Amino acid sequence: MGGKVNTRIRLLVPYFGRWPFWMSFFLQTCRWNTDIEWLFFTDCGVPGGLPDNVKIQPMSFPEYCQLVSERLGISFKPTNPYKLCDIKPALGYLHAEHLEGFDFWGFSDIDLVYGDLRKYFSEERLAKYDLISTHARRISGHLCMLRNSKRMRGAFMHVPGWQNCFEDPAHYAFDEGAFSRLFIRHKNWPEGLRRVADRFNPWRQSSEFNEAFSTPHARVPWLSGGFDFPDCWMWSVGQLTNNRDGLREFPYFHFITWKSSKWSGCQPETLMQPLDLALRPAWCVTEQGFRPSESILTTEEKANVDGLQ
Repeated sequence: MGGKVNTRIRLLVPYFGRWPFWMSFFLQTCRWNTDIEWLFFTDCGVPGGLPDNVKIQPMSFPEYCQLVSERLGISFKPTNPYKLCDIKPALGYLHAEHLEGFDFWGFSDIDLVYGDLRKYFSEERLAKYDLISTHARRISGHLCMLRNSKRMRGAFMHVPGWQNCFEDPAHYAFDEGAFSRLFIRHKNWPEGLRRVADRFNPWRQSSEFNEAFSTPHARVPWLSGGFDFPDCWMWSVGQLTNNRDGLREFPYFHFITWKSSKWSGCQPETLMQPLDLALRPAWCVTEQGFRPSESILTTEEKANVDGLQ
């Protein structure tokens, strides 16, 4: 999918607690991105149906915090795993031994549905940039790609006060805030002045900040320039579209708003109908959860869905 590839990509994901109910859907979309690898550091165990391109490194949360402390020379003792969001830009440095042979590394959330990632993160794009953010004016904390070089693995160390930020148990959104400002220093300036400033910032010159429209309801106008967001996203054999933008494919969909506001308090079984849906070649995501995408199912699958309703 996405054409012939030569670069190797590994996404690093520390995750502790328990797997979310949608994990089988997330893994299914990883499975279809066969030429990208995921490496989890986790105490959640090995989920069922793990794809070959997803690896699990068992580790407790205290063990992981100790690893961070030792490798960064700081005291990293957060009380909540959510603090791990702050250290995303440091993951390449922390886990350099797991990146040997890879050309790019990245960080990713798991409240995502991936489309054809290689179609977006093309060979041409990867050859041109050292960092690729899918937001126009900040680092995309839910998915960002960085070149596997000493410079990019250690880029976070160029942010003043990074040690204090990491040591403080409070969440600072370091990835999307302070780390973003290393690349985009005057995001609220008029575009013309910002472009002039960018010319004198070597970090910005080797990075791409482009809106990929992955996160509806995030205060960013949609493709049309308005706030008429899609309310149904369709995944079909590795391709991701929605009911708002025709046949246009998207690299991924971040369903943070539905997860936090629409699905809060709902039982997983009400959000996954039928329960084996993740293993099917097509399904959709709406405010109501994961549902059969009947318009793109095969005749046989449509019959099976009708039998379950």
